[in-house]
Amino acid sequence: MLKIAMLSTGEEVLYGDIVDTNAAWLSRLFYEHGFSMSKRSTVGDQRTALLQEMVMLSLNLDVVIVNGGLGPTSDDLTAEVAAEAADQPLVLNQDWLETLTAFYAQRGKSMPDSNIKQAMLPEGAVVVDNPIGTACGFKMMINDCLFYFTPGVPSEFKKMATEQILPDLKRQFGQSAGRDCRRLYTFGLSESGIADTLSVIALPDGYELGYRSYLPFIEVKLFGPSQDVEKGVRLLAMIEKLLHQNVVSVDEPMLSRISHLVDTHKPTLAISEHATKGYLSAWLQDDESLARYCGATWILGDKTSSPLTKEGEPLGAVLALAAATKSNCEADIALATGKFESGVFSVAIATPKGEWGQILQLQRKYSSKDVKTIIATVAGDMLRRYLDGKPMFPDYGYVNRKEEIYVPSSVL
Repeated sequence: MLKIAMLSTGEEVLYGDIVDTNAAWLSRLFYEHGFSMSKRSTVGDQRTALLQEMVMLSLNLDVVIVNGGLGPTSDDLTAEVAAEAADQPLVLNQDWLETLTAFYAQRGKSMPDSNIKQAMLPEGAVVVDNPIGTACGFKMMINDCLFYFTPGVPSEFKKMATEQILPDLKRQFGQSAGRDCRRLYTFGLSESGIADTLSVIALPDGYELGYRSYLPFIEVKLFGPSQDVEKGVRLLAMIEKLLHQNVVSVDEPMLSRISHLVDTHKPTLAISEHATKGYLSAWLQDDESLARYCGATWILGDKTSSPLTKEGEPLGAVLALAAATKSNCEADIALATGKFESGVFSVAIATPKGEWGQILQLQRKYSSKDVKTIIATVAGDMLRRYLDGKPMFPDYGYVNRKEEIYVPSSVL
């Protein structure tokens, strides 16, 4: 099996000043085309560390993609270190120098002398064209390992990887069978609980499960051959059936699923928020299509005094708030989040078919931001369930339901 690694360079990547999105993106691109990544590593702009890592990778891998360090400044050392690792001199690539000169001339500028450095490549290196930037990529052999060197700018890197590096790998190593990653997005379950539930499934050869946990969702990922679509769909359906109560979307984030449902039914939406303090509305309107259906939003502060938020009757209060929001804003559907006190919160939805409300309690303490995220997700799930004709009060594993109520439109 072909062993491939990616080496990301730069102090800003190593110390977390920027997130290495290039590495995640390339891993997924290669995986989908049958070239699974064996290793990813990161080093700063230190010559010795960069040299040691290149040599180590060259002795243990078949292909290495090096990202970053091809700029014109003194801390851009990748080309120099590559030449040293291959025991080759740096030489001026006249063709790329002419490309650089033309690049600046087209913009009515003279090329700075510092950019000449970007045309200095290890002897024998083959240029990998960069049609939208000044840093050319290049490929070369180091200790029988094929290295591709690429700039760190994401738009440049992705264009070169997609249009040149991936096709070149396929030419040299043959077309590998691609793999798909199908996803179920779940809300209200734990990884261990999901794993126990799915332990009854015996996956066929070539398929495996993976998980990604981030509050408040857990993604269940099914990896398998991309050419075997029918089997992959059947397996995903089996997994969804076992987790159906807590599956909020398939192969798309929950927000996208809500957006598609709203676009299908086309209701106007209004929102009143107490505990979520505007987070719910901001989250829903992050989707441009969904935002077109959103009307007024009321945000109630901690000092809000209203008959709709009276003490001692949180379920009645949040139902009244949802109803008043729907009526006063002339919306088809209204969502409301009540107060959050001592880990307890209330959520309600008012619709043409009636009103649903519930009081829930968190099982542990969360940060203020995480509390808003969880409550907004519960509210969004109520909207999703209503539009999708699903039961409105599922069992959320890490949130206890204290009270629930449904008031049909016939008695309102």
